[in-house]
Amino acid sequence: MSRPRRDAEILPAKERLENAFWTLLEEHDYDRITVTDVVHAAQVNRNSFYYHYSGLPELADSSILHEVERLPMPIYTRPDGDPNVEWRHFCVRLLNDPEQLQHLNRLSLLVDPHSNEELVESLRDFLRMTLLTIVGSDMVTVEPKTKMLVDFCVGGIISSLYNWPQLRNQISADDMLDSDVAILAMGLFLTMADEDPMSYWRRIVLGYNRVHNHVPSFIAPGDRHR
Repeated sequence: MSRPRRDAEILPAKERLENAFWTLLEEHDYDRITVTDVVHAAQVNRNSFYYHYSGLPELADSSILHEVERLPMPIYTRPDGDPNVEWRHFCVRLLNDPEQLQHLNRLSLLVDPHSNEELVESLRDFLRMTLLTIVGSDMVTVEPKTKMLVDFCVGGIISSLYNWPQLRNQISADDMLDSDVAILAMGLFLTMADEDPMSYWRRIVLGYNRVHNHVPSFIAPGDRHR
């Protein structure tokens, strides 16, 4: 008999089941995956599966939520902080950390041909919930403006995940350090959080100017040295 996989020896059953879900989704249509497939791939018994989950949809939701929660997110920082440094840390972590790349690879499976609308909706719901939590809101109390911006961001993330199989071999952290990308991403985040994004925009663009000797036209002359 072949030796069990190493992850079956050291990982809890729940984590092995979630890993099995992603492995199977990479190779098979979600609609054709069965509980039997999952327990065989995870090397656990059916009793263990049903101890943790009521069925495959609950396993899928748990797996998606955990991958979304593990993604790094930009955070709002001190008004006197250096946004260029903070944005660089975020970009480097997202694209250079093997664990983060695995999260992106897995989440991109939710919008590829093996997925279905049920999985896409779960991804959309968990992304929305995560972003609302970050900006200190929820689906009950969220203001219309914030909800609109969150939905806009969720749509952008899903679109990026759809293109991720092609992008992952082409994009680098340096590509995301472009000032236009940083301004868009952090501006959206600060607006969702009801913070005034203008001072942040000024600082990030002026920091870019110190390196590249360029100031976009929307920065007023009086702001160039603030």
